[in-house]
Amino acid sequence: MVAYGRAQVGYDRGAPRAMFDRLPDYAKRATWAHQNSFETFTIYAAAALMAYATGTDATAAAVAAVVFVGARLLYSVFYILNVPLGRSLMFARGQVCTITLIVLSLLIVSS
Repeated sequence: MVAYGRAQVGYDRGAPRAMFDRLPDYAKRATWAHQNSFETFTIYAAAALMAYATGTDATAAAVAAVVFVGARLLYSVFYILNVPLGRSLMFARGQVCTITLIVLSLLIVSS
């Protein structure tokens, strides 16, 4: 959606960030969702690596990982469609999955 919106306004390779104000609203929201996904992924990746390194229960970790991916996908959809409640719920669900991975890892380490 980001690329499609940029193509509509004409991609300026010399100043790619300058075109942001000219993007349609859905493309602005897609850009924000895209940026937020990078920010959230860093914490999730650390949590997933913690779960892997500590030998956390594979079933619980797998469920948290799959639900995280689904929540993040729906987060982007709700963000682009401008559904704030759905977006917030999916963000929270993704955060709960990340916290679950961290807690599972800490429980293994503490025992």
